[in-house]
Amino acid sequence: MLGLVELEMLIQQAPPIPSHALAALAAVVLGGCQLATHRGTRRHRALGWIWVGLMAYVAGSSFLISERRLWGAFSPIHLLSAWTLFSLVMAVHHARRGNIGQHKIWMVLLYVLALLVTGLFTLWPGRVMNQIGRASCRE
Repeated sequence: MLGLVELEMLIQQAPPIPSHALAALAAVVLGGCQLATHRGTRRHRALGWIWVGLMAYVAGSSFLISERRLWGAFSPIHLLSAWTLFSLVMAVHHARRGNIGQHKIWMVLLYVLALLVTGLFTLWPGRVMNQIGRASCRE
């Protein structure tokens, strides 16, 4: 995770990068716990709503981050952000309808594509998280 030096570097970034990154890290941890524990309980539902909120914030705030511009202020990663918002709606829809199989598929896809794969893109040279990671390796 982040040490104090890396956290300080992250906090010094322009908004909404710090809150976006911290919400994404929280979503990675919480989502992993959700996928690894019992489902269908009140706890699972409560933590699931927190996770959905974190993911909605991460996807929404990404539209305010424009480090790589391809189409105006947008980049290919913004397509994944739009897909994330759509997928959150689909996952909640299926859970509310009792279609738990589809709910699980949407949630696992969200976790893998919207958090893990996207997280790897943040390590691309020139991106903030790459710079923070390289700084921590020098210590």
